[in-house]
Order: sequence, then structure tokens, then C-alpha cells
Amino acid sequence: MTLDYRPSYLSPVRISDLRERIRLSFGEGSHFPLDIALSELGSKTVNEALDAGVEADEIWRVVCKAHPLETEKFRY
Repeated sequence: MTLDYRPSYLSPVRISDLRERIRLSFGEGSHFPLDIALSELGSKTVNEALDAGVEADEIWRVVCKAHPLETEKFRY
């Protein structure tokens, strides 16, 4: 059995959590995951990065870095 000693605020983000945080940060019906390409994701959108296998917690860190005001409530 492996114990995870990371603080809870650094726990992995599930895809459903990522989508919920984006919805709460950018608004209901936001096109952010479809339309906004982020350079730190190789100029991919959130959805493209997920399809490419990038972990949801890494995507969320990039979104927080690129949009600090919008994501302030849910930052790591």
C-alpha cells in the first residue's frame, strides 16, 4: 500500500473536477475548453490537451497560471 503524503490541496484533479472548475471560473456555457489555446499546453485547448493524454491537474495548473483572476478561488 502506497501512502500519498501530498497536501490535500495538491491532490490530483479529476476530469470532472477540471470541467466544474472551468465552468465556475469562466461561466456556464463557456467555450473556454473548446476555443482558448494555451501556449504551455503546446498551443492546445483544454479539450485537445485532454484528448492528447495530458493529466487534468496539469491542465488546471496551466489554466490558473494563464488566467489568475478568473481561477483565484480554485487555485492550487
